[in-house]
Amino acid sequence: MSLKERMHGGRIKADPAPVAKPAPVPVSVAPPPTPEYLSQRFLEMKTTVQNALLAEITNPETFRRQELMDHILLIVDSMSSVSPMEKDTLAQSLVDEIIGYGPIQPLLDDADISEIMINGFDRIYVERKGQLIRTGASFRDERHLRAILEKMLAYSGRRVDESSPMVDARLPDGSRLNAVLRPLSVNGDAVTIRKFSKDPFVLSQLVQMGTLSGPMAEFLEAAVQGKLNIVVSGGTGSGKTTTLNALSAFVPSSERIITIEDAAELQLQQEHKVTLETRPPNIEGRGGIPMRDLVRNALRMRPDRIIVGEVRGGEALDMLQAMNTGHEGSLTTVHANTPRDCLSRIETMVLMAGVELPLAAIRSQIASAIDIIVQQARLLDGSRRIVRITEVVGMESGTVTTQDLFGFEQTGVDSEGHVAGRFQGYGIRPRNSERLQAHGIDLPGSLFATGG
Repeated sequence: MSLKERMHGGRIKADPAPVAKPAPVPVSVAPPPTPEYLSQRFLEMKTTVQNALLAEITNPETFRRQELMDHILLIVDSMSSVSPMEKDTLAQSLVDEIIGYGPIQPLLDDADISEIMINGFDRIYVERKGQLIRTGASFRDERHLRAILEKMLAYSGRRVDESSPMVDARLPDGSRLNAVLRPLSVNGDAVTIRKFSKDPFVLSQLVQMGTLSGPMAEFLEAAVQGKLNIVVSGGTGSGKTTTLNALSAFVPSSERIITIEDAAELQLQQEHKVTLETRPPNIEGRGGIPMRDLVRNALRMRPDRIIVGEVRGGEALDMLQAMNTGHEGSLTTVHANTPRDCLSRIETMVLMAGVELPLAAIRSQIASAIDIIVQQARLLDGSRRIVRITEVVGMESGTVTTQDLFGFEQTGVDSEGHVAGRFQGYGIRPRNSERLQAHGIDLPGSLFATGG
């Protein structure tokens, strides 16, 4: 008897019909042609113009973009070897090199690009409207990439070298940068830039974009104004920081807000705020200020709200204690794929604090501190959705209990690869309704109706 027959009690069963899998997010992988600005002739012209510029101007990086562009164009006009077609490209390339970030400056200026991924000096990808695309941009070589990287790090005062080959930093516009050098990154220096949005999204815009439904937005607005403690959970690139930014807009301007981040990127619109940022150790391994120290210090700064950009380690314990000792309305994000995973991850991070606490005590702290988990996901088509809004109810038999208030139910994928589905309520009124009423917020039961 065959293995297949033994598995089915001697009877061969027909294989089930194959389930159609949605098409993966398309990625352009064909190497683009070498850009004109990397040709030997173009580089020689660029060097000639740059030398002529430096002969006239000692510090061209102090000029404004248009002033520098005009000056370079005057030099280019005097060169008979430069054709009219090359003139603007040459001038733009030099301006980007001198006061920008070289070949990636046009990508930083493109509002449709949300992420830039440099996998070695000659392979640059971007995420544009949820799709991964390989660009034609390239650095001249690894030295060129390293020089631009050092220029990007100069603003934040952070460093990266063989002794400290990984770094998190931010650019002057607030964009978040992560770099990993060779040999940790085997195929060349890897740089990832999460771009900063000049105009932060508000919750109503996220509703229009399909990130969440109107009733979900109305509830989250009430939850922030009613000082519920909220954790935004999700995977990398799922939109956690965008959602956290949108939620923070509902904090009254009369309250004092302390934000704590590894690399400051939150864009709070309130005037009364203090932004704290961690500091890495110096070359001798001293002087580092970790997240946990900042969370502890924030408690001494008379905060009405504490917003932690992302909880990653032992600071989770300090955050829970803050939530449990009168600092209501705190907001933070956590890397996790489901609300239940979020609770387990926070539990693990509390254990990382090195404090001997029984598991039951940790779970009790979590259950009493966290009110709402907003679960966010990046779907197969690149879109971001809030897939669950879950309320932490309490403890039962040593386990933190929860209930789902809203969710996104996926129904399939259309012919163009777009995820189809609908947001809905689950007909459950939150346990925190009385707390919201104490703040003058009375949500109608119809808001949570099934299918809402």
